[in-house]
Amino acid sequence: MSTSAAPIESSALALLALRCPRCHQGELFLYPATNLTKFTDMPAECPVCGQTYEPEPGFYFGAMYISFGFALAIFLFCGIALYYLANDPESWVYVSTVAIISIALTPLIFRYSRAIMLYLFGGTRYNPQWRARHSH
Repeated sequence: MSTSAAPIESSALALLALRCPRCHQGELFLYPATNLTKFTDMPAECPVCGQTYEPEPGFYFGAMYISFGFALAIFLFCGIALYYLANDPESWVYVSTVAIISIALTPLIFRYSRAIMLYLFGGTRYNPQWRARHSH
């Protein structure tokens, strides 16, 4: 886990890189998304600036709604793509395709749902001056 990288100036790019919403340097997750037994593990706080990653108990229950939006997007994309590109195949093809893609993308959906929840509703904004405020 690399935590000494330069901060990412753009909040959108920091979110895509799954970085801390305050310092844009610390990683939000402890292990790579490819580690299927630990892809959900988050530190309690940012390893760089100390920002808490869970503003209140149960905070991430709201991320379920965001992941539902991702699932709906997958369902619609697969349905439309199969209808036009595969000439409206049988129902089992739709179901299988959506199931396989959803399962394959579960680690990313989980992570980005939490990151979006933290960035939008966590009450923390990017602060490039966080070091100066906390060094006194």
